[in-house]
Amino acid sequence: MASPPDASFEAARAGGNARSRRPPVLLTAVAATCVAALLLPPTFLAVRAGLGDGWSVLTRATTAALVGRTLLLVAVVAAGAIVVGVPMAWLVVRTNLPAARWWMAASSLPLAMPSFVAALSLLGAFGPRGFLQQLLEPLGVDRLPDIRGLPGAAVALVMATFPYVFLLTVAALRSIDPSLEDAARGLGRRPLGVLVSVTLPQIRRAVAGGALITGLYVISDFGVVSLMRYDTLTRAIFVRNETFQAAQAAVLGLVLVALTIVFLALEHWARGGRTTYRLGPGTGRTPRRIALGRWTPVALTFCSSVVLTFVAIPVAVLVFWLARARSIEVPWQAAVNSVAVALVVAVIVTLAAVPVSVLARRYTRPWTVALERAAYASNALPGLVVGLALVFFGARYMPQLYQTLPLLILAYLIRYFAQALTGVDTALAAVNPRAEEAARGLGRAPLAVLVSVTLPMMRAGLLSGGTLVFLSVLKELPATLLLRPTGFDTLATEVWSQTTVAAYGAAAVPALMLLVVAAPFLYLAARDGAAQAAPEKLPAVAGT
Repeated sequence: MASPPDASFEAARAGGNARSRRPPVLLTAVAATCVAALLLPPTFLAVRAGLGDGWSVLTRATTAALVGRTLLLVAVVAAGAIVVGVPMAWLVVRTNLPAARWWMAASSLPLAMPSFVAALSLLGAFGPRGFLQQLLEPLGVDRLPDIRGLPGAAVALVMATFPYVFLLTVAALRSIDPSLEDAARGLGRRPLGVLVSVTLPQIRRAVAGGALITGLYVISDFGVVSLMRYDTLTRAIFVRNETFQAAQAAVLGLVLVALTIVFLALEHWARGGRTTYRLGPGTGRTPRRIALGRWTPVALTFCSSVVLTFVAIPVAVLVFWLARARSIEVPWQAAVNSVAVALVVAVIVTLAAVPVSVLARRYTRPWTVALERAAYASNALPGLVVGLALVFFGARYMPQLYQTLPLLILAYLIRYFAQALTGVDTALAAVNPRAEEAARGLGRAPLAVLVSVTLPMMRAGLLSGGTLVFLSVLKELPATLLLRPTGFDTLATEVWSQTTVAAYGAAAVPALMLLVVAAPFLYLAARDGAAQAAPEKLPAVAGT
């Protein structure tokens, strides 16, 4: 369904005003400083690539094969994340799905699990000599197909990334104006037709943003592809760093940046079309939920399959390893360190993303849009490369900050700025510029309008983006290993250190603690907005 005429006019008028207004100096300075910090790793790569014969790696057939394998993995994982995340979000937010709040929290739990732990659990359940193999041995099955390679890497990464699509889609479904859907129903459209022609076009930006985060996550992942023995660019970068071929590793890192630019162009094309804003404050009510009726068992089967595959099986493997452990030591200090640094980073990164998004959308110029696009580039770099870049700059130019918490926080800012920016951008796109224009017409300064009008209306998106950053910091590993202060352990580093010596029982303790620590934050994010009314208290629309 096309945007209403007055909404289109308002969007055009806001765009014209965005080009004529001068961006506030403070807002511009903060945004430029943040993006400059994000560009430190690419700058390091460019400098390091010029100090040797690294460029010769681009002419090798193996490099083309690595790029092809990386893109194939990205395509498979992004499609899988959309297929799982979008239906789950729609069922939780737009239908009378039983225990919707519980399904919301359960579907978000994989965000708390490091991707390499997901890969380990899959290997423990379905790999050679895994649980399934042991159960089938009495039946004469002595060998199962090897899941390592593309299948295993894809499943593990879908497990780790589909919540990105899920949470951003949930936030978008909560933000759109339900009056448009009501109007479509009033014209005789059935629920499925309303979903396809009205709802999906309005959440396309959020889905594209989730797919972008998924793609960036996949091309920067190292743990899963290493455990699943699937050669990608990140694995090649690690091998070349280990074999003292730093120049070639830097060139391959620049290839990742180039792939990011391609992904940004695809995301811009995918979200396309005009943005539909709320027509004023909206209807002041929650949207009507669709009664699933006879489709309830189908919906519950789908949700159960997702939670069983992506949550229950990994947790069961961890509990099994824990039960077999000879001794248990709980890393309390690592848990405190993880939560404290994750909270600080989530707040800093989310607030830092606001000026960049506001400049690009409310003061539209070629340089503000380019600033926003450049902010995504460093997120494609593996944490290993970000860590190496900051080690290089810290040791040479900032020795007083080397191996300190501020430098580690800067690494997290670089790694996860794009996650916060996607959530902020999605939230800002749903804010009607007419409310801001009215505040400015009453004499308020631009920064006052941002604080008192824009940010409160972006609350759901800010919370979603901050939650993504918080959970990502909890499980970040490579940059933490390189930059953490001496004696500063996190739950992720505890898991990795125990895994490297095959102490799976000991590794299960911090891995399970990650889930326990993350659960309250996931619940708060799930409760915000969605729990304002219980499904049984909402009017239902007949299902198809």
